[in-house]
Amino acid sequence: MAKQLVLLVDDEALNLEILVEYFDGEDTFTLQTADSGEAAWRLLQNPEYDFKLILLDRMMPGLDGIGLLKRMKLDARLSTIPVIMQTAANSPEQIREGLEAGAYYYLTKPYRRDSLLAIVHAALSDAEARSSLSRQLHQHINSLQFLDKAEFSIHTIEEAAQLASFIAQACPNPDTAVMGISELLINGVEHGNLGLTYAEKRRLKQDDTWHEEIKRRSTLPENAGKEVRLSYRRETNAITLRICDQGNGFPWQNYLEIDPLRAFDPNGRGIALSRMLSFSNITYEGSGNVAVATISRNDSTNGEQQP
Repeated sequence: MAKQLVLLVDDEALNLEILVEYFDGEDTFTLQTADSGEAAWRLLQNPEYDFKLILLDRMMPGLDGIGLLKRMKLDARLSTIPVIMQTAANSPEQIREGLEAGAYYYLTKPYRRDSLLAIVHAALSDAEARSSLSRQLHQHINSLQFLDKAEFSIHTIEEAAQLASFIAQACPNPDTAVMGISELLINGVEHGNLGLTYAEKRRLKQDDTWHEEIKRRSTLPENAGKEVRLSYRRETNAITLRICDQGNGFPWQNYLEIDPLRAFDPNGRGIALSRMLSFSNITYEGSGNVAVATISRNDSTNGEQQP
C-alpha cells in the first residue's frame, strides 16, 4: 500500500518536531515539513509532490495559514486537499473565518497525539470517500439526462454510494452533486435507520471503529428490512431530491451550518458542506427523517455559499 504524503506547516521548529514525533509509528504516512507559508506554497506548487493532507499552522509571519489556504482554493489541483488548521486562535469568530476559507478540520494547541491522529484519519477518510464517489461517477453511462421522475430504495452504506453516483449523473454538475447526495443517503442509513447518535459517531471515529459498528448494527434483528427511500423529480428550473429514512429524526436546524464549537470533532460537518457545495437548498420535514434537497438546473446557483 502506497504511503500517503502529509505536509506539516509551522514556523516554530519545536512544533514541527512534536508533530513529526506524533506521527512516529504510523507507517502509512510520509512526512514533508515547511517552516513558513511561503515555503509550503513552493512545495505545493511542485507537481512532483502529491500531498494527501496538510496540517497547517494558522498564525505565522508573512503568509499565514488563512492566506495560504485562500491561495490553495484558487488552484484546481490543490483545492481539494484536506487541510487541518492547528491554532491557538479558537474564538468562534476566528474559527468561522477559517471555515469560510476552507479549513473544515481544526486542532487547538496544545493537543494530544490521539486527538491529532483521530482528526487526521477522519480527514483522510472523508477525502477518500469523495474520491471514490468521483471514480464511480465515470462507471455510469451518461444517459440520465432524460430522467424526469424516479423512486429508489437502499439499505446499506455501500448502496448509498452506488445510488449517489448514479443519481448525480442526472444533475448539472455531477462532481459536486454526488458528495451531497451521498451524505444525505448515508445519514439516513447510519443516523436514521441504525440510530447512531452524533456523540457515538464522534467516539467511533476517534477510535477508528465506525465501520465495524455500522456492520454490527446492520445485522441486528430490529434493523432488518429498514430502508432509505429517495425520490427524484426534475422540473424546468430545478431537480428535487426527497430522502426519507425510518428513524426518529434529529434537530436538523443545528447542522445546516458548521458550528465553530464542533469544528474540532471528526464528524458533524457533512450536511453543512452539502448545503454549501452541492445543493441550492436543503430543508427537512417532520421530525427530521425526511430531507428535501434542491439542485438548480442553472449551475451557477448551486453551492453559491461556497467559500
